Amino acid sequence: MNLTYIIGLVASLVVFLLGIVMGINIGPSVAPGTDVITFDPGNLWNFFDAASIFIVIGCTFAIVVASYPGSVLKNIPKHFKVILNAKKFDPMGYIEQLVDLAQTARKNGLLSLEEKANQQEDLFFKQAIMLIVDANDPDKVRAILENDIDCMSARHEDSAALYDKASSVAPAFGMVGTLVGLINMLNNMTIGGDGASSLGKDMGTALITTLYGCILAHMIFGPIANNLRIRDSEEVLCKQIIVEGIMSIQSGENPKFLKEKLLTYMGQKQREDSGKSGGGE
Repeated sequence: MNLTYIIGLVASLVVFLLGIVMGINIGPSVAPGTDVITFDPGNLWNFFDAASIFIVIGCTFAIVVASYPGSVLKNIPKHFKVILNAKKFDPMGYIEQLVDLAQTARKNGLLSLEEKANQQEDLFFKQAIMLIVDANDPDKVRAILENDIDCMSARHEDSAALYDKASSVAPAFGMVGTLVGLINMLNNMTIGGDGASSLGKDMGTALITTLYGCILAHMIFGPIANNLRIRDSEEVLCKQIIVEGIMSIQSGENPKFLKEKLLTYMGQKQREDSGKSGGGE
C-alpha cells in the first residue's frame, strides 16, 4: 500500500473539515470565558450543495469521457492499482542481476544466458537478454530497447494527461457553477418580490461550485497525475539500467567495471550502501 499517498490525501481532507467546523477564539474582541477552540459540526451543511456537486463532478467526468477513447478510459482502475501499490522498482536489484549475467557470460559465453532469460519475470529484461543471445547487431539491439522505453513512457504520459485534463476542467466548471448561481440570483432579485428568500441559496451555489472544483483539481486529480509520473520515472530508470547493462555484457565488459558504470545511475547514498554490502561478501 502506498502510505504516503493515502496519508497525504486523508490529512488534507481532515485539515479541510477541521477548518470548517473549528473556530479559534483569540483576540481582544473575544468575550471573557470563551473557549479558545470551539467546534460546530453544523457548519458542514453550509458546504453541501447538491446542485454544485452535480455541476462540477458530473460535467468534469463527462468532459473527460468526451476527451479520451474507451481504450484509455478502461485503464482507470489500473491507474489506481499502480499508485496504491507499494511495490517499488528496485534499480539495485537489476544492477546485481546484470553483474551476475556479466560474470556468467564471461565464463560460458552469451549463449549460456538463455536459461537465465527464461527465468526472468520481467518481460523487458527477458527480451533484452534474448536479443544479445541471438547475436543481433548491437546498434539494432539498443534501438529496439530504447524504442520500447520511449513507447512505454508515452503511454504512461497519456494516462497522467487524463488526470491533468480533469484537473484543469474541474475548476473551469466550478466557475460555470458560479455563473449559474449568479444568474439565478440576479433573476430572482425583483423589487418588491420574494426573490430575497432564494438569494442565500443562489449565492451559496455560486461560491461552493468553485470550492468543489478546486478540491477535485488539487486534492484528487493532481496527486494522481504526479504519482503516475513518479512511477513512470522509476520504471524508465530501471529499463535504462537494463539497456546499458545488456549492451555492456554484449561488448564483453568486465563485471566489476560494469557495476561501477551502472551505479552512476544511482544517488551517492545508494552507491555508498552498495559498496558497504559488497565489501562484506
